[in-house]
Amino acid sequence: MRILAIETSCDETGVAIVEDGRRIRSNVVASQLVHQDTGGIVPEVAAREHLRVLDALTEKALRDAGRDLTEIDAVAATVGPGLIGCLLVGANYGRGLALAAGLPFVGVNHLEGHVYANWLYELEGGEPPSDPPPEPLIPAVVLVVSGAHSDLVLMEAHRRFRALGRTIDDAAGEAFDKVARLLGLGFPGGPIVERIAKEGDPNAFPLPKAALADRYDFSFSGLKTAVLRLVRELEKKGTVPIADVAASFQKAITEMLAEKTARAAAEHAVETVLLGGGVAANLALREEIARRIGHPLRVPRPGLCTDNGAMIGAAAFYVLRHRGTEIPVAVRSDMKLA
Repeated sequence: MRILAIETSCDETGVAIVEDGRRIRSNVVASQLVHQDTGGIVPEVAAREHLRVLDALTEKALRDAGRDLTEIDAVAATVGPGLIGCLLVGANYGRGLALAAGLPFVGVNHLEGHVYANWLYELEGGEPPSDPPPEPLIPAVVLVVSGAHSDLVLMEAHRRFRALGRTIDDAAGEAFDKVARLLGLGFPGGPIVERIAKEGDPNAFPLPKAALADRYDFSFSGLKTAVLRLVRELEKKGTVPIADVAASFQKAITEMLAEKTARAAAEHAVETVLLGGGVAANLALREEIARRIGHPLRVPRPGLCTDNGAMIGAAAFYVLRHRGTEIPVAVRSDMKLA
């Protein structure tokens, strides 16, 4: 089954063609650079940028896949969670395209997309590899961490998720962005902090980590406040050692995420640990989790961790295959994974 999939939940416009939930025939992503000047995402500007590029990206995705719309079996689009204006642009475009072509339309939960990015693989020379990677084993503990989400769930079966914990305040990616802004590093913060942190000492400044007793929930607001106070104190003494602060912050946040994920994997009968979301591209986080768990770790390549259409195409295939669970229909900004 070939699915044309659209992702417009935030500031990346993605269109992809995915076969049978695993094979990427094409995957085109346009990142919005206009938000760098404002140091954060302006929702109305993001929605207009999606609208501006969607036609061209759809045509390119079809062209790269060597297919036309008559060879597509379904159209999918993200319907939540995300910025409501951005979601409406992609979902309405997808519905219109499906209606015009006489194809079924599939609404997809963006967070499910991040999970199912772990099922994807690239073609080699336009053809599937002779030895494609096996599907991840289920049940699995899944950590989805991005600019807007920090969710730890138990994936009991396809499209059956049980919530274990989530952030009670800020998302991990948001914490990276705000610390990067505090240090004058720019936006988006995650990749910049990771790069600068390689030059610093992660043990330079011990920073607090919210324990939250025996819960699997996360809290990052106290860590952000601690970094703010640290920077203000360092400014009074002279030059701020930015690399050391970045490395110390990154160590604290990755240890919080890894500790909860490893404990969840140890306390539940799972086969695998899966990561997803933009923060999952952080190498320090991957290494810290891999060091702590006793299970196989599956992580999409960095380009599939950040928002893209291919992950929506993968999730849409399993939405159609496993219809016993809810299929999203209406656009919702606050849609949950579990």
